[in-house]
Amino acid sequence: MRTITPQQTAPDTHTPPPRLGRGTLLLMSAAAGLSVAGNYFAQPLLDVIGHDLHLSAGTAALVVTVAQTGYGIGLLLLVPLGDLLERRRLAVVLCALTAAFLTVTASAPNGALLLAGTALTGLASVAAQVVMPYAATLAAPEERGRTIGTVMTGLLLGILLARTAAGLLAQLGGWRTVYWVNAALMLLMAVLLRLRLPALRTTAGLRYPALLRSTLALFAQEPMLRRRAALGALSFAGFSVLWTAMAFLLSGPAYGWQESTIGLLGLVGAAGSLAASVAGRLADRGLVHRVTGVCAFLLLGSWGLLAAGGAGGGWSLAALLAGVIVLDLAAQGVHVSNQNLVYGVRPEARNRLNSAYMTSYFVGGAVGSALTSVVWSRGGWNGVCALGAGLAVALAGVWTVERLRRRTLRA
Repeated sequence: MRTITPQQTAPDTHTPPPRLGRGTLLLMSAAAGLSVAGNYFAQPLLDVIGHDLHLSAGTAALVVTVAQTGYGIGLLLLVPLGDLLERRRLAVVLCALTAAFLTVTASAPNGALLLAGTALTGLASVAAQVVMPYAATLAAPEERGRTIGTVMTGLLLGILLARTAAGLLAQLGGWRTVYWVNAALMLLMAVLLRLRLPALRTTAGLRYPALLRSTLALFAQEPMLRRRAALGALSFAGFSVLWTAMAFLLSGPAYGWQESTIGLLGLVGAAGSLAASVAGRLADRGLVHRVTGVCAFLLLGSWGLLAAGGAGGGWSLAALLAGVIVLDLAAQGVHVSNQNLVYGVRPEARNRLNSAYMTSYFVGGAVGSALTSVVWSRGGWNGVCALGAGLAVALAGVWTVERLRRRTLRA
């Protein structure tokens, strides 16, 4: 495998990397999905895990918190390394570390080791966010949107189907089984990525502390990053509002579903992953800004459907499921459009741009989840839908400002 070393200020077309084949692209998509899945396995299994390890409900709930915290730290500290280190090696090492830390979680005899393994798994699982700009760099410029959409589809399926897979595997062999299986798959991903990916190095010309400072400096230097980070944060905040409150609604008196049935709703949400590929292809046709605008208003409309789904009964359930699908489609359309534009700002800094953007995206999701807990206790499902609609209005406002600014620049 030859090593590609683009110059710091050179565009993608200066030294074209090897063409990204479909098999390699699907492998990168699978690696992204399996990497992030480990952060979501525990959500439907908290009660079982707590009972097995004799944990209180509060301690068991920390499993989800530490996974997200580890992932957030990895976004800040590890993803920028893709602009400093050889990217194939970085991706392979992170996949292998994820496999190792999953085995710690799978074999944990107590809560302390469970939380440690979960936090470290979250930290290493940012391999998905190293693979994403890696694939964007390997893709031909006219296929970058489709490439990002394909990898994003794999990542989303990993998030949305993790809960369903966890429930099924836990029934077959206990809660530890899902972690053992994912560890084996991540080790396989590490081997396959090492064999299939070309080596790729981008010379940032910076030491690690300066690399981290330059990641933060990108917010001041790149208006496109600021606007798209705001759109991403608002979009993921709305996404988190829905999925944080959904279990409360469906387990409550309006529907009375069991936890196993609620977990299957992830299969409905998986339909939203289709938007990632479609949005990427439209971006390749120069429609990325229009896609963002359409998705912004679809997000707003989805909350009307979701509000109608709060009453229970057949028609309400149909409205609820339609709202879930529309919201997921729109949220992923915004996200892929954002990434397509952000990655094009400065090709030599794609990992730092991704770190900055995804950190904002992640913070938006965390804020959305936190607000949902407060709003649900005071306003129930209607309050949650009002919160989601407000976030969608804010997103549409940011897009409108961006559109007016582009018109002014063209005038």
